[in-house]
Amino acid sequence: MIYINDDIAGFDFEAALPLLSEQRRKEALRYTFELGRKLNAAAYLLLRQGLKEEYGISDAPVFGFGEKGKPFLLGDVDLHFNLSHCRTAAVCALSRHPVGIDVEQIRPLHESVVRYTMNDAEISRIMSAENPELEFVKLWTQKEAVLKLRGTGITDDIKEALCGEEHAHTVVNLEKGYVFSISGGDEDMVFKNANLGLFQ
Repeated sequence: MIYINDDIAGFDFEAALPLLSEQRRKEALRYTFELGRKLNAAAYLLLRQGLKEEYGISDAPVFGFGEKGKPFLLGDVDLHFNLSHCRTAAVCALSRHPVGIDVEQIRPLHESVVRYTMNDAEISRIMSAENPELEFVKLWTQKEAVLKLRGTGITDDIKEALCGEEHAHTVVNLEKGYVFSISGGDEDMVFKNANLGLFQ
């Protein structure tokens, strides 16, 4: 299951605070700017919504963290989730199988970043694309999703992240200017937009 909230401007952080676990509340309040607080809370509430709708779990989830920092649900290691957010959207992937997800805004291309993160074939693909900025973000989110699936996060082998057996499915929203990619999870992952309001 994939949940997304891409109406962050309309997200009510103060109303969300009582719905966060103490752990997540402290994390959200560490952000200096309101946008960071909103995104942190919005991603968490997507997870709460998914847990309730899919598995009947109403308690506020508390996280443990793996060796490389990947979060897991304390009390149910058989349920897997992954969260991500950018300036305009928060996403959550929830599955009975390991999963990784990443969302990013489409933004201007910086050649130094391209050359640092992409291999020669990917650089050629980006530079020859009709929309190089979009092509870069698609590849970047795919790499992030695969690395988050593995539980390694950004590593020294970022250039070769897509050379293994794992693959990622990508969704582009040109209207709102973001891309997300998901790797792993269930074969029939369903997409749900959660802009209808706060978790109930």
